[in-house]
Amino acid sequence: MKARTVLGATLGTIGGAVLGNRLLKRRAGDLANPLVGIERTYRWRGIETTYTVAGDPTDPDMLLCHGIYAGASSHEFAPIVERLAEDYHVYAVDLPGFGRSERPPLVYSSSLYAEFVRDFAADVTDTPIVVASSLTGAFAVDAADETDFERLVLICPTDETAPERPWVRTLLRTPIVGTTLYNLLASKPSIRYFYNRDGYYDADRIDPEEVQYAWDSAHQPGARYAPASFAAGTLDPDFDLATELAALETPTTLVWGRDAGLVPLRDGRDLAEAAALDLVVIDYATQLPHAEHPAEFVEYLRAELAPVDAND
Repeated sequence: MKARTVLGATLGTIGGAVLGNRLLKRRAGDLANPLVGIERTYRWRGIETTYTVAGDPTDPDMLLCHGIYAGASSHEFAPIVERLAEDYHVYAVDLPGFGRSERPPLVYSSSLYAEFVRDFAADVTDTPIVVASSLTGAFAVDAADETDFERLVLICPTDETAPERPWVRTLLRTPIVGTTLYNLLASKPSIRYFYNRDGYYDADRIDPEEVQYAWDSAHQPGARYAPASFAAGTLDPDFDLATELAALETPTTLVWGRDAGLVPLRDGRDLAEAAALDLVVIDYATQLPHAEHPAEFVEYLRAELAPVDAND
Protein backbone atom coordinates (compact mmCIF):
# COMPACT_ATOMS: atom_id res chain seq x y z
CA MET A 1 0.00 0.00 0.00
CA LYS A 2 2.79 2.38 0.96
CA ALA A 3 4.69 1.53 -2.21
CA ARG A 4 1.63 2.32 -4.31
CA THR A 5 1.19 5.61 -2.45
CA VAL A 6 4.81 6.60 -3.04
CA LEU A 7 4.58 5.56 -6.70
CA GLY A 8 1.37 7.51 -7.14
CA ALA A 9 2.89 10.60 -5.53
CA THR A 10 5.97 10.30 -7.71
CA LEU A 11 3.95 9.94 -10.90
CA GLY A 12 1.80 12.87 -9.83
CA THR A 13 4.85 15.04 -9.24
CA ILE A 14 6.32 14.10 -12.61
CA GLY A 15 2.99 14.71 -14.32
CA GLY A 16 2.67 18.08 -12.63
CA ALA A 17 6.17 19.06 -13.71
CA VAL A 18 5.50 18.06 -17.32
CA LEU A 19 2.22 19.98 -17.36
CA GLY A 20 3.81 23.02 -15.72
CA ASN A 21 6.67 23.03 -18.22
CA ARG A 22 4.24 22.86 -21.14
CA LEU A 23 2.11 25.70 -19.76
CA LEU A 24 5.17 27.92 -19.31
CA LYS A 25 6.26 27.22 -22.87
CA ARG A 26 2.81 28.19 -24.20
CA ARG A 27 2.66 31.36 -22.10
CA ALA A 28 5.92 32.67 -23.55
CA GLY A 29 4.53 32.90 -27.10
CA ASP A 30 6.50 34.26 -30.03
CA LEU A 31 9.39 36.63 -29.36
CA ALA A 32 9.04 40.04 -31.00
CA ASN A 33 12.00 42.05 -32.31
CA PRO A 34 12.63 44.67 -29.59
CA LEU A 35 14.94 46.95 -31.58
CA VAL A 36 14.47 49.77 -34.08
CA GLY A 37 15.84 48.92 -37.51
CA ILE A 38 15.58 46.20 -40.11
CA GLU A 39 15.61 42.55 -39.05
CA ARG A 40 17.68 40.12 -41.10
CA THR A 41 18.92 36.55 -40.81
CA TYR A 42 22.34 34.96 -41.14
CA ARG A 43 22.61 31.23 -41.64
CA TRP A 44 25.66 29.87 -39.89
CA ARG A 45 26.53 26.17 -39.88
CA GLY A 46 22.89 25.30 -40.39
CA ILE A 47 21.70 27.63 -37.60
CA GLU A 48 19.37 30.48 -38.55
CA THR A 49 20.51 33.50 -36.54
CA THR A 50 18.76 36.85 -36.37
CA TYR A 51 20.15 40.36 -36.25
CA THR A 52 18.88 43.93 -36.56
CA VAL A 53 20.50 46.66 -38.66
CA ALA A 54 20.04 50.37 -37.98
CA GLY A 55 21.71 53.54 -39.24
CA ASP A 56 23.29 54.84 -42.43
CA PRO A 57 25.17 52.13 -44.40
CA THR A 58 27.84 54.70 -45.25
CA ASP A 59 28.72 55.17 -41.57
CA PRO A 60 31.29 52.95 -39.81
CA ASP A 61 29.99 49.49 -38.90
CA MET A 62 29.39 48.65 -35.24
CA LEU A 63 28.57 45.12 -34.04
CA LEU A 64 26.78 44.73 -30.70
CA CYS A 65 27.12 41.33 -28.96
CA HIS A 66 25.00 40.71 -25.86
CA GLY A 67 26.11 38.92 -22.70
CA ILE A 68 25.39 35.33 -21.72
CA TYR A 69 22.66 34.52 -19.18
CA ALA A 70 19.19 32.98 -19.12
CA GLY A 71 16.94 35.22 -21.20
CA ALA A 72 19.85 37.04 -22.87
CA SER A 73 19.30 38.65 -26.27
CA SER A 74 20.04 41.78 -28.28
CA HIS A 75 17.30 43.41 -26.19
CA GLU A 76 20.18 44.24 -23.84
CA PHE A 77 21.14 47.03 -26.28
CA ALA A 78 17.64 48.39 -26.86
CA PRO A 79 18.34 51.62 -24.91
CA ILE A 80 21.36 52.55 -27.08
CA VAL A 81 20.74 51.24 -30.61
CA GLU A 82 18.85 54.31 -31.82
CA ARG A 83 21.42 56.67 -30.30
CA LEU A 84 24.35 54.77 -31.84
CA ALA A 85 22.60 54.65 -35.21
CA GLU A 86 23.00 58.42 -35.46
CA ASP A 87 26.73 57.91 -36.07
CA TYR A 88 27.22 54.23 -36.91
CA HIS A 89 25.80 51.46 -39.06
CA VAL A 90 24.72 49.26 -36.17
CA TYR A 91 24.35 45.48 -36.19
CA ALA A 92 22.76 43.96 -33.06
CA VAL A 93 22.88 40.17 -33.19
CA ASP A 94 21.17 37.42 -31.23
CA LEU A 95 23.84 34.80 -30.63
CA PRO A 96 23.05 31.15 -31.47
CA GLY A 97 20.94 29.70 -28.68
CA PHE A 98 19.52 33.08 -27.62
CA GLY A 99 16.89 35.65 -28.52
CA ARG A 100 15.23 35.24 -31.91
CA SER A 101 18.02 33.00 -33.25
CA GLU A 102 17.59 29.24 -33.44
CA ARG A 103 18.47 27.19 -30.37
CA PRO A 104 19.51 23.71 -31.44
CA PRO A 105 20.47 21.15 -28.76
CA LEU A 106 24.21 21.63 -29.25
CA VAL A 107 26.93 21.40 -26.64
CA TYR A 108 27.69 25.13 -26.70
CA SER A 109 31.29 26.23 -26.11
CA SER A 110 33.51 29.29 -25.98
CA SER A 111 35.16 28.35 -29.27
CA LEU A 112 31.75 28.02 -30.97
CA TYR A 113 30.80 31.56 -29.99
CA ALA A 114 34.22 32.97 -30.91
CA GLU A 115 33.93 31.35 -34.34
CA PHE A 116 30.42 32.73 -34.76
CA VAL A 117 31.53 36.29 -33.95
CA ARG A 118 34.49 35.88 -36.29
CA ASP A 119 32.39 34.56 -39.18
CA PHE A 120 29.51 37.00 -38.69
CA ALA A 121 31.86 39.97 -38.67
CA ALA A 122 33.68 38.73 -41.79
CA ASP A 123 30.56 37.76 -43.75
CA VAL A 124 28.09 40.48 -42.76
CA THR A 125 30.01 43.58 -41.62
CA ASP A 126 32.92 45.64 -42.87
CA THR A 127 35.76 45.94 -40.30
CA PRO A 128 33.39 46.71 -37.44
CA ILE A 129 33.82 48.29 -34.06
CA VAL A 130 32.73 45.43 -31.77
CA VAL A 131 30.92 46.17 -28.52
CA ALA A 132 30.64 43.03 -26.39
CA SER A 133 29.27 42.49 -22.90
CA SER A 134 30.56 40.30 -20.06
CA LEU A 135 31.62 36.77 -21.11
CA THR A 136 30.99 37.60 -24.77
CA GLY A 137 33.85 40.07 -24.44
CA ALA A 138 36.20 37.09 -24.12
CA PHE A 139 34.64 35.53 -27.25
CA ALA A 140 35.25 38.79 -29.13
CA VAL A 141 38.89 38.90 -27.98
CA ASP A 142 39.34 35.33 -29.23
CA ALA A 143 37.71 36.23 -32.56
CA ALA A 144 39.90 39.32 -32.97
CA ASP A 145 42.99 37.16 -33.45
CA GLU A 146 41.91 36.23 -36.98
CA THR A 147 39.44 38.98 -37.90
CA ASP A 148 39.80 42.64 -38.86
CA PHE A 149 38.06 44.63 -36.15
CA GLU A 150 38.42 48.40 -36.11
CA ARG A 151 38.22 48.40 -32.34
CA LEU A 152 36.92 46.44 -29.36
CA VAL A 153 34.78 47.97 -26.64
CA LEU A 154 34.40 45.43 -23.83
CA ILE A 155 31.81 45.98 -21.10
CA CYS A 156 32.86 44.25 -17.86
CA PRO A 157 34.55 41.41 -19.77
CA THR A 158 35.40 38.19 -17.97
CA ASP A 159 36.98 34.83 -18.73
CA GLU A 160 35.70 33.06 -15.62
CA THR A 161 32.07 32.66 -14.56
CA ALA A 162 31.80 29.41 -12.58
CA PRO A 163 33.76 26.27 -11.70
CA GLU A 164 33.55 23.77 -14.53
CA ARG A 165 30.83 21.23 -13.69
CA PRO A 166 29.77 19.32 -16.82
CA TRP A 167 27.23 17.35 -14.79
CA VAL A 168 25.21 20.56 -14.35
CA ARG A 169 24.92 20.89 -18.12
CA THR A 170 23.87 17.24 -18.40
CA LEU A 171 21.26 17.68 -15.67
CA LEU A 172 19.75 20.85 -17.15
CA ARG A 173 19.48 19.20 -20.57
CA THR A 174 17.34 16.31 -19.28
CA PRO A 175 13.72 16.49 -20.53
CA ILE A 176 11.72 16.65 -17.29
CA VAL A 177 13.99 17.35 -14.31
CA GLY A 178 16.29 19.59 -16.32
CA THR A 179 13.45 21.61 -17.82
CA THR A 180 11.85 22.00 -14.41
CA LEU A 181 15.09 23.19 -12.79
CA TYR A 182 15.77 25.51 -15.70
CA ASN A 183 12.29 27.03 -15.42
CA LEU A 184 13.02 27.79 -11.76
CA LEU A 185 16.34 29.42 -12.68
CA ALA A 186 14.65 31.38 -15.47
CA SER A 187 11.57 32.45 -13.50
CA LYS A 188 10.62 36.11 -13.34
CA PRO A 189 11.77 36.42 -9.69
CA SER A 190 15.14 34.90 -10.66
CA ILE A 191 15.54 37.21 -13.65
CA ARG A 192 14.62 40.25 -11.60
CA TYR A 193 17.02 39.10 -8.87
CA PHE A 194 19.82 38.92 -11.46
CA TYR A 195 19.06 42.43 -12.72
CA ASN A 196 18.79 43.76 -9.17
CA ARG A 197 21.97 42.09 -7.88
CA ASP A 198 24.26 42.22 -10.90
CA GLY A 199 22.66 44.25 -13.68
CA TYR A 200 21.49 47.55 -12.21
CA TYR A 201 22.72 49.87 -9.47
CA ASP A 202 19.22 51.34 -8.97
CA ALA A 203 16.48 48.71 -8.83
CA ASP A 204 13.90 51.37 -9.75
CA ARG A 205 15.48 51.52 -13.22
CA ILE A 206 14.60 47.90 -13.94
CA ASP A 207 11.82 48.05 -16.53
CA PRO A 208 9.12 45.39 -16.02
CA GLU A 209 8.99 45.07 -19.82
CA GLU A 210 12.68 44.16 -19.79
CA VAL A 211 12.03 41.41 -17.25
CA GLN A 212 9.06 40.19 -19.30
CA TYR A 213 11.09 40.10 -22.52
CA ALA A 214 13.93 38.21 -20.83
CA TRP A 215 11.39 35.73 -19.44
CA ASP A 216 9.79 35.28 -22.86
CA SER A 217 13.23 34.79 -24.40
CA ALA A 218 14.18 32.28 -21.72
CA HIS A 219 11.13 30.15 -22.51
CA GLN A 220 11.44 29.76 -26.25
CA PRO A 221 11.89 26.22 -27.64
CA GLY A 222 15.39 24.97 -26.87
CA ALA A 223 16.14 27.94 -24.62
CA ARG A 224 17.83 25.90 -21.88
CA TYR A 225 20.65 24.39 -23.96
CA ALA A 226 23.05 27.35 -24.16
CA PRO A 227 22.43 28.53 -20.55
CA ALA A 228 23.06 24.93 -19.43
CA SER A 229 26.61 25.20 -20.73
CA PHE A 230 26.94 28.63 -19.10
CA ALA A 231 25.71 27.34 -15.70
CA ALA A 232 28.18 24.45 -15.96
CA GLY A 233 31.11 26.82 -16.49
CA THR A 234 31.87 25.19 -19.84
CA LEU A 235 31.50 28.42 -21.82
CA ASP A 236 34.55 29.94 -20.12
CA PRO A 237 37.49 30.22 -22.54
CA ASP A 238 40.65 28.21 -21.92
CA PHE A 239 42.92 31.26 -22.01
CA ASP A 240 43.84 34.07 -19.65
CA LEU A 241 42.00 37.22 -20.71
CA ALA A 242 44.70 39.61 -19.50
CA THR A 243 47.37 37.74 -21.48
CA GLU A 244 45.25 37.71 -24.63
CA LEU A 245 44.44 41.41 -24.33
CA ALA A 246 48.10 42.29 -23.83
CA ALA A 247 49.01 40.43 -27.04
CA LEU A 248 46.09 41.79 -29.06
CA GLU A 249 46.85 44.36 -31.76
CA THR A 250 43.26 45.57 -32.03
CA PRO A 251 42.74 48.86 -30.12
CA THR A 252 40.59 48.04 -27.10
CA THR A 253 38.67 50.04 -24.52
CA LEU A 254 37.24 48.64 -21.29
CA VAL A 255 33.99 50.01 -19.84
CA TRP A 256 33.00 49.26 -16.24
CA GLY A 257 30.22 50.10 -13.84
CA ARG A 258 31.86 51.46 -10.72
CA ASP A 259 29.73 49.31 -8.43
CA ALA A 260 29.88 46.07 -10.43
CA GLY A 261 29.91 43.09 -8.10
CA LEU A 262 29.91 40.02 -10.33
CA VAL A 263 32.96 41.28 -12.21
CA PRO A 264 34.23 44.03 -9.88
CA LEU A 265 36.00 47.20 -10.93
CA ARG A 266 39.28 45.96 -9.46
CA ASP A 267 39.25 43.28 -12.20
CA GLY A 268 38.87 46.04 -14.78
CA ARG A 269 41.76 47.97 -13.32
CA ASP A 270 43.92 44.84 -13.29
CA LEU A 271 43.08 44.14 -16.95
CA ALA A 272 43.70 47.74 -17.96
CA GLU A 273 47.07 47.79 -16.19
CA ALA A 274 48.19 44.40 -17.49
CA ALA A 275 47.31 45.18 -21.12
CA ALA A 276 47.87 48.98 -21.06
CA LEU A 277 44.25 49.70 -22.03
CA ASP A 278 41.93 52.66 -21.54
CA LEU A 279 39.35 52.09 -18.81
CA VAL A 280 36.10 54.07 -18.76
CA VAL A 281 34.23 53.94 -15.43
CA ILE A 282 30.55 54.86 -15.24
CA ASP A 283 29.23 55.89 -11.83
CA TYR A 284 26.09 54.45 -10.23
CA ALA A 285 26.24 51.39 -12.49
CA THR A 286 27.08 47.69 -12.22
CA GLN A 287 27.25 45.07 -15.02
CA LEU A 288 24.94 46.80 -17.51
CA PRO A 289 26.01 50.46 -17.60
CA HIS A 290 24.85 50.71 -21.23
CA ALA A 291 21.32 49.68 -20.25
CA GLU A 292 21.08 51.69 -17.03
CA HIS A 293 22.77 54.87 -18.29
CA PRO A 294 22.41 54.79 -22.09
CA ALA A 295 23.01 58.51 -22.68
CA GLU A 296 26.18 58.55 -20.58
CA PHE A 297 27.42 55.32 -22.13
CA VAL A 298 27.00 56.60 -25.70
CA GLU A 299 28.62 59.91 -24.76
CA TYR A 300 31.68 58.13 -23.36
CA LEU A 301 31.75 55.78 -26.32
CA ARG A 302 31.74 58.62 -28.83
CA ALA A 303 34.57 60.30 -26.94
CA GLU A 304 36.62 57.09 -26.95
CA LEU A 305 35.98 56.40 -30.63
CA ALA A 306 36.62 59.96 -31.81
CA PRO A 307 40.33 59.25 -32.65
CA VAL A 308 39.22 56.25 -34.72
CA ASP A 309 36.65 58.30 -36.62
CA ALA A 310 39.20 61.05 -37.26
CA ASN A 311 41.43 58.60 -39.13
CA ASP A 312 38.67 57.46 -41.51
